[in-house]
Amino acid sequence: MAHFGHASVAIEFVEPLRLSPRRPFNPCVPIGRPPALPTDTILSAPALPTDTVPWVRHRQTVRWHRAVQILLMLLGTGACVAAFALSVAEWTPLSVLAGFLLAISAMWISGGAATALIGAGLPPSPSKEAPLDWIPRSQSAIVFTVCGEDPGPLSAHLAGLVADLQRRGLEDFVCVFVLSDTSGEQAITREEAALGDLVAAETISYRRRLTNVGRKPGNIADWFRSTGHRFDHMLVLDADSRMAARRIRTMIWTMETRPQLGLLQAGIALVPGRTGFGRYQRLSARLLSPLFLRGFAATTGATANYWGHNALIRIAAFRDALALPVLSGAAPMGGPILSHDFIEAAWIRRAGWDVEVDPVLKGSAEDAPQTLKEFTQRDRRWCQGNLQHLRLLAEPGLHLLSRAHLVFGILSYLAAPIWLSLLVLLTSGAVTLTTAWPLLPVLLLLLIPKLCALVRGWVRTRTRNRRSTLVRAFLGELIVSTVIAPIIMVRQTGAVLAVLLGRDCGWKRANTSHMPLQQGALEMVVAIGLCALAVFGQNGVMVWLLPVIGPLFLAPWLIRMVDAPS
Repeated sequence: MAHFGHASVAIEFVEPLRLSPRRPFNPCVPIGRPPALPTDTILSAPALPTDTVPWVRHRQTVRWHRAVQILLMLLGTGACVAAFALSVAEWTPLSVLAGFLLAISAMWISGGAATALIGAGLPPSPSKEAPLDWIPRSQSAIVFTVCGEDPGPLSAHLAGLVADLQRRGLEDFVCVFVLSDTSGEQAITREEAALGDLVAAETISYRRRLTNVGRKPGNIADWFRSTGHRFDHMLVLDADSRMAARRIRTMIWTMETRPQLGLLQAGIALVPGRTGFGRYQRLSARLLSPLFLRGFAATTGATANYWGHNALIRIAAFRDALALPVLSGAAPMGGPILSHDFIEAAWIRRAGWDVEVDPVLKGSAEDAPQTLKEFTQRDRRWCQGNLQHLRLLAEPGLHLLSRAHLVFGILSYLAAPIWLSLLVLLTSGAVTLTTAWPLLPVLLLLLIPKLCALVRGWVRTRTRNRRSTLVRAFLGELIVSTVIAPIIMVRQTGAVLAVLLGRDCGWKRANTSHMPLQQGALEMVVAIGLCALAVFGQNGVMVWLLPVIGPLFLAPWLIRMVDAPS
């Protein structure tokens, strides 16, 4: 009889379960099979040529794609800056500042447009899966990290995943762990009750730490030091992550046939939304993610990134990223690194391992925040984590592309205050433009990924009804994203300012974090301020400012509308 794991008992950093274990803790050593060899001896099948794996490009091809991406970014940035320079009524220090800010923002949106264009231009590659007669030669751990999430959906997914793994013949080669940092008597009771049957049936191994030192990275590190040496790979998943056994099997096969591969990040789709905002995010991801992921994989090659979950990591490679630096000084810019995944990928790449992205979305998904409030809370933490990366840009030995990932992660949050600053400069009359032509290249760059998705979908669909559905989806995503963008801009600006003012968001729970912006009051204040500046500046910008001011004025009603259950 095959087993995925055994009920756990207390170890030095684990509080004993109330559930009675059937046998001593011996994670994922199936009956009749020896434990996995130490990971210094990497179990692998003969390496395959890189061109047999669809998302792995020859180095020369990756360099070519990267060169095209840089060229497109320069063209897009140059067009925006040139249009601005030709429209400036008078050059002043503030005009120069505005041009500099515009160049930074244009580089950011040009990067997205270039990535989407490359992804759209790549020919479709046949999906490559593990051969039907392939049998793993390695041991892999599936590690779920939880911290107070609703255990009901997790329990249901675990039961289905275990059955799926058995159907795929992986029961002797894969072990499922649930590593909990949940605190609070009621939450612990619910979690143990929800997972109790799986633990009693010895299909998963569950343990909960007494102290949550280091949060998620510390949770994984504790497991790694005590148990990780038994395995060759670990698949890291969050409580809301979803992966199919078929996809897991192919990822393990890829890792075995690619001894140099240290981390393989799967593309991530979104599960169906339960609110208007959740449905919008899923729609946007379905339209745009395939392009961005294909373009990202094509331009990053062996120096891709890690998004914290839905990724298979070689145990030997993760040793090089186990001890993350703790930044000197107090939070928010000091202390533990919140956005640890980017840093782990950079550390693994620095040690000589390949870090790659498999852009396929099938069989890999996660849940998304269902309300703007939840989205803002998560985004606030990501903002702080990405701004902390400013202190690691000069870390010795990092690959140039790893530094670029950190830079663009930082820009993804600095873009919001930059755009708001440009709006203030233009509406107040501090910077005067003779025409609105500078807006044209900016709008075009923002539309390119959406238009690429529309063209790609149009070519792939043949029937009139499907094309009609595609057009409605395109227009719906365009309208909602246009309406939501100013609200997100204000909230991300607030997050950046909070970090700069020394406010630490930490890892606060959703029900304990104070959200003064949840009803859109501040957005209305910003809209009123922009209108006052426009009237005071008397420079005739009110008309083209309406797409920004309108949603901010209507923020309380828009937020209530998109957050409503669908």
